Amino acid sequence: MAPGPGRLALHGSRHGFSMYADHAGAERLVGLWAPAARSPRSIVHLPLRAAAPPEGLPREPGEEDPPGLDLVLVHRSPGLSASAWKRLRARLDAGRPHTAVLPADALPEPREVDHRRRGHREYRDHLRYGTAARTLVVAGSGAAFRESGSALRGLLDEGPSYPLRYPLAGHYCVELAAGPAASASGAGAPVLHVRYCDS
Repeated sequence: MAPGPGRLALHGSRHGFSMYADHAGAERLVGLWAPAARSPRSIVHLPLRAAAPPEGLPREPGEEDPPGLDLVLVHRSPGLSASAWKRLRARLDAGRPHTAVLPADALPEPREVDHRRRGHREYRDHLRYGTAARTLVVAGSGAAFRESGSALRGLLDEGPSYPLRYPLAGHYCVELAAGPAASASGAGAPVLHVRYCDS
């Protein structure tokens, strides 16, 4: 279990990355997503690698849990690459707790996001994913973090009641694709699949 309230677990998967969050964990994730959306100088580190995924997930026969990953959220302007994270992390000390006050509208309501602009060739507000030293580094513009953070709010708004409203649907999740929809090789962009798990 990651330090802090609630369950948050992250690991690599066949199509990118899988994260699991209960309600308190989703609150923490959404709350920490907001500084990346608002502050170009913020680097948010969530030490999640020791957190195990929930029990009872479907697996292939003989498949083991992949190793856990930490999560770093960073505005793309500081230019922190995934490969530089290991050196930076080695220089950090235990840190000191502090409080940041963000406006209530740090992450917009989902209905306030104009999804049509993603279809335009000029659209550049994509998230980028990189891994190094058992850490997923998510980098993007403020707009990319605001739009994806708006989608993550669905974990709080829709996740708890989803199984009651749609008992045969399985689970509630949010998928955040990195970069344009497809790479030059034709392979799909990696996806961060965030699944709401009530227990």
